[in-house]
Amino acid sequence: MAKDEMDSELPAQEAAKGFYARYEPKEQLGRGVSSVVRRCVEKETGKEYAVKIIDISEEKQQQYQAEQTKQDTIREINILKMCSGHKHIIELHDSFETNTFIFLVFELCKQGELFDYLTQVVTMSEKRTRIVMRQLLEAVDFVHKKDIVHRDLKPENILLDDNMNLKLSDFGFATVLSPKEELTELCGTPGYLAPEVLAVSMYDDVPGYGQPVDMWAIGVIMYTLLCGAPPFWHRKQMQMLRMIMQANYQFGSPEWDDISQGPKDLIASLLVLDPAKRLTSSEALQHPYFKREVKPVVKFQAKKKFRAAVICVNFFFRMRFFKNNPPPISGEVMNNNPYSVKNVRKLIDGCAFKMYGHWVKKVDNQNRAALFEHAPRNDWKEHHDS
Repeated sequence: MAKDEMDSELPAQEAAKGFYARYEPKEQLGRGVSSVVRRCVEKETGKEYAVKIIDISEEKQQQYQAEQTKQDTIREINILKMCSGHKHIIELHDSFETNTFIFLVFELCKQGELFDYLTQVVTMSEKRTRIVMRQLLEAVDFVHKKDIVHRDLKPENILLDDNMNLKLSDFGFATVLSPKEELTELCGTPGYLAPEVLAVSMYDDVPGYGQPVDMWAIGVIMYTLLCGAPPFWHRKQMQMLRMIMQANYQFGSPEWDDISQGPKDLIASLLVLDPAKRLTSSEALQHPYFKREVKPVVKFQAKKKFRAAVICVNFFFRMRFFKNNPPPISGEVMNNNPYSVKNVRKLIDGCAFKMYGHWVKKVDNQNRAALFEHAPRNDWKEHHDS
């Protein structure tokens, strides 16, 4: 993007002097409905960050929409401050507010979204999935213990840092729950919505929802990581929502043939219709899938180790003489004319003399070649006939 074009899309410097005094905006990284994300550089330190520029003006939206965007952003800032310090939650470094824009400066995750990474690799191994899911559950557990529900967990809202560690981001739909409070607002991404979120938006006589909706979304994410496709998908959205309401999914595709029972059991414990029976974040972290197998301590046996070492030394010593071994002999030569091969000939001669050597008379004028004549001798035949 040309510099002039980039500058034309940025807020005027006169309207955001505080931000421009400390940061220099760079290229665009992403765009939302009312926001844009850019890379920026802190002038004092030279460190790179990501700035989310949120438009709260009334130029492109109605007054009530602008006010709602502003209130949602302020709520997100407060929640991010509550979650500050966790290694798997995006860190809010700085923020600025003007009459028309709000600037949120985050740590920069150069590896991008988990969604983009999954698009490249299609599926993840059980080992890699275990690492990702543990980090995600640790982040969600931290959030839930502060009475916060995220409500929009999906691979697009999970970032990866330089070391491929997970960073939970985008708390735009997150909210703090009061004791025994139940939510009734329909928000989130269709493929990751829990059944109770859909139910409360369609029926009047059903209870609201809470933190278990995040655990349902985690089950959807884990399923997607392992097989490369979501558990609930249909080209007709109403059919997809019906599948979610019935928890209609299966492990029947060929991609699941090589997956062990552990991750399947964890997914099945998360994609449960009844939110009261769904695993919590703390319970999920205690699932056997995350338990590493501890090998028993084996007593050191010196004699056995020494014997193995001697065998290894002898083996490598003998390997020195492999170059002196004769080249391999084809089966055709062995069948047609084995005596033409020197080593085979010596072997045959040696075996023959070991077997018949006592018949051979050890005198100077003895012809040993006569021992191997194959044609019958007439004098032997005449002697036998007489």
